Amino acid sequence: MKRSSSNRRYSWVLNGFGLGALLIGASTIVVTLVVISMIMAPIAVWVAWDALHFGQAIGTPELGFWGIVLLTFFLVSGFGGRLLLSILVWVFDPGWLHASATLHWPQGSLRTFVALFILLLVAQTPLRERRHSGPEF
Repeated sequence: MKRSSSNRRYSWVLNGFGLGALLIGASTIVVTLVVISMIMAPIAVWVAWDALHFGQAIGTPELGFWGIVLLTFFLVSGFGGRLLLSILVWVFDPGWLHASATLHWPQGSLRTFVALFILLLVAQTPLRERRHSGPEF
């Protein structure tokens, strides 16, 4: 039995829609995961800094909303982002850099360990492929 040309055309169109639906579905999943991580990172920093009192354990005050957002950005960004954030704070609110706090080593406790662990999870950067120009040993 021979397939008509219109059936072949519809088959090609339906395959295109299927591939498009697959790409849109995958893109939606990726965007959803990025949005969830952008929401969860400041919440994790708030839990570690304010709820578990890591800030008080090292001698700093509690952070407000924008302090938590800035700290989260500082933790998740690389060197360039940290430098940019420091420059922006220095340009727009230089008095913030002159505030003083007496920092000290925190007392060893499970609460401090969990808070530090949460902050380190937020600050974890993905492994990047390193390019070596010289010989490997």
